[in-house]
Amino acid sequence: MFNSIHEECGVFGVFENKTTNVAQTTYLGLFALQHRGQESAGIAVCDDGIFRHYKGKGLVENVFTKESLDSLGKGNMAIGHVRYSTTGGDNPNNIQPLTVRHVKGNLALAHNGNLTNADELRKSFEMNGAIFHATSDTESIAYAIVRERINSSSIEEAINHAMSDIKGAYSCIAMSATKLIAFRDPNGFRPLCIGYTADNGYVVASESCAIDSIGGKFIRDILPGEIVVITKDGITSIKDHCNEAPHKLCVFEFIYFARPDSVIEGSSVHHARITAGKYLYEESGVDADVVIGVPDSGLDAALGYSQASGIPYGIGFLKNKYIGRSFIKPSQAQRENAVRIKLNVIKETVEGKRVILIDDSIVRGTTSKRIVKLIREAGAKEVHMRISAPPFISQCYFGTDVDSKENLIACKYDNVSDIAKIIGVDSLAYLSLDAAHKLATNSKCDFCDGCFTGKYPVEVPTNIEKNKFEQKISESKNN
Repeated sequence: MFNSIHEECGVFGVFENKTTNVAQTTYLGLFALQHRGQESAGIAVCDDGIFRHYKGKGLVENVFTKESLDSLGKGNMAIGHVRYSTTGGDNPNNIQPLTVRHVKGNLALAHNGNLTNADELRKSFEMNGAIFHATSDTESIAYAIVRERINSSSIEEAINHAMSDIKGAYSCIAMSATKLIAFRDPNGFRPLCIGYTADNGYVVASESCAIDSIGGKFIRDILPGEIVVITKDGITSIKDHCNEAPHKLCVFEFIYFARPDSVIEGSSVHHARITAGKYLYEESGVDADVVIGVPDSGLDAALGYSQASGIPYGIGFLKNKYIGRSFIKPSQAQRENAVRIKLNVIKETVEGKRVILIDDSIVRGTTSKRIVKLIREAGAKEVHMRISAPPFISQCYFGTDVDSKENLIACKYDNVSDIAKIIGVDSLAYLSLDAAHKLATNSKCDFCDGCFTGKYPVEVPTNIEKNKFEQKISESKNN
């Protein structure tokens, strides 16, 4: 059941000037990006043009053992991926990096985002004889590149041409026999940055925290529409698709997705969340005895609310860090207790007190209701909930797994007081849309807020389903 927002994906790539243990470096980088996807992980290594890859379902530490990392051998390039499925389910064939062999060599591809014309692309390729093995939109990107590669002088030229055909959100890393290439959609929906490795090589990652994790040094964000080509001779940049569209980074990167220690488009994620808490107090302050946050993304906003209001900040929950998304809940009773198993209230913090509870979002309301119940059972006298994002009223088409409109609680109930009654709080308030756009104080880009407004920066499909390529015949609308 969909009760909370899920991350999209994380990509990581490394290019060294000598043969080394790039698989281990990529493994560490993926650890730092684990928050962006917990369904599967994979690594592909290039050793003088020979590709080796290993991937599987689960968390990074579960997918890779010493033996599996050793089997990848050494090389001078590698790319990695952690996944939460958006288009395409958890089919094993969808696990990335995607590796293909074509007439002009090998290609490995890792993709964060979601194409808005994936269905159209797939149909056009299939009508010309293409055979798809996976059900994600990433395979369509690979086909688009390979098709252009036949008549192109280089892999980067092929990517440049392919970018004219693929629409939507994509922050990608591609690896050929001799080149590591990073490219980002013209709107820049998803983050992508580049840095130096400790050995003066290069690293590309979804977030700067992954560069930090390998002892690297951040250089800059890759521009929307830019293609960055890394070879033994250094870096070159192709900017033919830059400035084709307004920069519209997903605002939820600052509210929830990114790790607090990352810097995206010049702004600290931690500072953005502190700022969200301060805006929440300014817009909907209420008198109370303690401010607590729901781990993990609610904690910084709770601290910001506390700093602005002068109300003490408290640690209200202990989070069980050993339970991932694969946590099995075989019975109804265990499903009902899932929140209690993952989060336990520190009774001393809330007992007999008026509590301000900060969280990043409410989706269906089921999880929020259970969390509030836990706080009530621990003896809280009042519970006032504050959300560090505006209400979700629409789907996301760009790589965030936001539920369909009919399941979003803010679509079912227009009145915030009605939602407050359903989840069991004394009061409820959301961050305003205007404040959400002001969280990233040092960023010059604008933000995509389609999930809050229903208005999107690009044309979106009128009918799109996450697992549209995995339906049974009886479920298909074209049967």
